Amino acid sequence: MNKTININLGGFFFHIDEIAYQKLRRYLESISRSLSEDPQGKNEIIADIEARISELLSEKITDARQVVNENDIEDIIVIMGQPEDYTDAEEAYSEANYSSTRNSSTGKKLFRDGDDKFLGGVASGIAHYFNIDTIWIRLGLLALFFGAGFGILLYIILWILLPEAKTTAEKLQMEGEPVNIDNIEKKIREEFTNVSENVRNAANQASEKFKDGANEFSEKMSRTFSAKTKKNNGLQDFLNTIGKIILVFFKVLGKFIGVILVFVAAAVILSLIIGGFSIGSLEFLNIDGDFMNYPQFFYDATLPRWLLTLSVFILVGIPFLVLFVLGLRILSSNVKQFSKATSLTLLGIWIIALLSIVFTGIEFGTTHANYGKYVEKSALNITKNDTLVLKMQNDDAIYYQHNLRRSSRKYEVEVNNKRLAYTNDIGLDVKKSNTGAAYIVVQKESYGRTSVKARKNAEKIQYKYTIKDNEIILGAFFLSELKNIFKDEDISITIFIPEFTTVYFDTSVKHFLDDIKNEAKIFDTDMANQHFIMTEKTLKCTDCIEAIEVEDVDEKTI
Repeated sequence: MNKTININLGGFFFHIDEIAYQKLRRYLESISRSLSEDPQGKNEIIADIEARISELLSEKITDARQVVNENDIEDIIVIMGQPEDYTDAEEAYSEANYSSTRNSSTGKKLFRDGDDKFLGGVASGIAHYFNIDTIWIRLGLLALFFGAGFGILLYIILWILLPEAKTTAEKLQMEGEPVNIDNIEKKIREEFTNVSENVRNAANQASEKFKDGANEFSEKMSRTFSAKTKKNNGLQDFLNTIGKIILVFFKVLGKFIGVILVFVAAAVILSLIIGGFSIGSLEFLNIDGDFMNYPQFFYDATLPRWLLTLSVFILVGIPFLVLFVLGLRILSSNVKQFSKATSLTLLGIWIIALLSIVFTGIEFGTTHANYGKYVEKSALNITKNDTLVLKMQNDDAIYYQHNLRRSSRKYEVEVNNKRLAYTNDIGLDVKKSNTGAAYIVVQKESYGRTSVKARKNAEKIQYKYTIKDNEIILGAFFLSELKNIFKDEDISITIFIPEFTTVYFDTSVKHFLDDIKNEAKIFDTDMANQHFIMTEKTLKCTDCIEAIEVEDVDEKTI
């Protein structure tokens, strides 16, 4: 029966039998003796080795009542390696003929790298895991930020879930190195050397500054003693004080500018990220919505909308990212500037985005370069002494309009699962027919890169009207392709009627009449609900006088 001993190893308590304890103690003493010639960082190395052994024992001991035995310690030594594997120890550790295998823990683990971080060290940790340069991971995350929109959410989730590599063992696991006493010792000595160099550099700088200050003080004192015979009027001291005040003022002003840069840049970047959730990700997934308003040049563009959206985000986001880092550097000298590779990469991406937007803008201008029209003519079964009734009607199922009126504004609608542009820019005119026959002319107008394409765009405009007996019901709207939503398209309708034909303007056409000529020069909006007869030259109202007389009678009666 063996004795059981309670030990504290790396901050954890273990129950271990006496034989296993003696073997573990001799192993740690052997490691300590191997480091005795060079005690630099010795305590840190021993502490990290104990922490690693504690971690390995915790994986083996699943029950708090379980006792660590000799076999467990032997397995640990196989994993950690022998002291003589990396140095000539003063006293060799020779309990048994253990295997010299030291690569039992070569598998990489995903951590956050706290030594190379911009925010949380997520990008550098992933870069270690996949053995690639950190800049590519950061650029990929930026692309997700400004393009797909869910990059910031992914980063936050990884920041929360991934532990930071704090101990030497965790840093070795992050880099895919075997976690044994050889690598732990090397890693700690590297970090100790780096710290020593930093301290030495800081001490040298402090020494130089102290020396410069002493020399400056000596020079001032010598000038003071040499000028004893001269009258000191205090002018130099006054100027020095003013100079110090100005210097402090500019330092405060610089910090204030840094705060402004950080605040404005952060607000813009945050707005872009939020916009990426609502627009960028939806475009990337080919999802659309009525709430999304695009710039004019996005329509009828060769490049896809999601790519143009990403280009706009990059075009705005990268300059403000640079301003954000600049503001942080103004506030704190510890913030690192972008490396040359990072700066050139961001510049290249920004130039590509700029060229995409410039190309699309030029392309948008060419789509409005040439004018084209398409004319449709249809005969009307109207003769002399007939009364023609004109009405306007909207399709509320496509787009509801409470008050019908002429407008050049266009709306994006969906008809038969197809996105189209809807507008009410329709003008109505009535003129005398020189042929004695009644007919209707519908003229459609549009623009394009060439006159031929402009005419084809005009021809594709969808417009409908119906004729029932002597009544013409005109559509109060027309539809065109969505890519033409920002083109100046309109329809002009002219109805030609013979002499002695009467036309009645319904109230619905009131706001669509386009400067119709008549004898009394009545305004277009006042011609509604009135009858007009076509004379030899122009229209003549047949019931306007009666309406005026009725108004006069009503006024006299009152």
